[in-house]
Amino acid sequence: MRMKFYQAGVALAAMLAAAGTATAQGEFSGNVSLSTDYVWRGVSQSNGDMAISGGFDYTNGMFYAGTWASNVDFSDASDTNVELDFYGGLAGEFANGISWDVGVIYYTYPDAEDEDLDFIEIKGALGYAFESGLSVGGEAYYDIDNENLYLTASTGYAFTDAFAVDASVGNYQFDGGGDYTNWSLGGTYSALGFDFDLRYWDTDIDGSDIADERVVFTISRAL
Repeated sequence: MRMKFYQAGVALAAMLAAAGTATAQGEFSGNVSLSTDYVWRGVSQSNGDMAISGGFDYTNGMFYAGTWASNVDFSDASDTNVELDFYGGLAGEFANGISWDVGVIYYTYPDAEDEDLDFIEIKGALGYAFESGLSVGGEAYYDIDNENLYLTASTGYAFTDAFAVDASVGNYQFDGGGDYTNWSLGGTYSALGFDFDLRYWDTDIDGSDIADERVVFTISRAL
């Protein structure tokens, strides 16, 4: 079973909000991050090692598109060293303040040679931000190639414009079995043009070093 994370560290909402260059056709932006580990849905994608990632985004009204890349290490399961993602979709907000996002993500591994690691997910998300600083959201990802489903719910609280905390729980359902649940708790502080994120991850997977509990520190910057 092929596993992979983000990134978030590098969250899509954060990338879309990053400062960019405005043009008559839309807005371009970029981002770069350095993490002590690349964790995606609770599982390390860099075998517990550091990861460098970054990407570029384009937004025009409700439409967005972008690409993101990171080093990966699946140990003996694969010789690939690079993950490259492409995504696009539509995002907006209803009159009642609920935000929505529908899109598609293509995960590809260009140096995987004959290994079939690439796959496509369809995404749907809803969220709401209260005036108090509290926010809630839910997302669903469906892997159309392998018929897998990932569901996640999150909540966060912004104490100031510079400091916020959040928590999430997700469940990965595989067509071939091996379902698991993951959860995270973290905080992000912004200063001097950088975002500093400290995050705890864990899963209910037993006997896997890459799915054990871990703390990840990420420094990121919008370009």
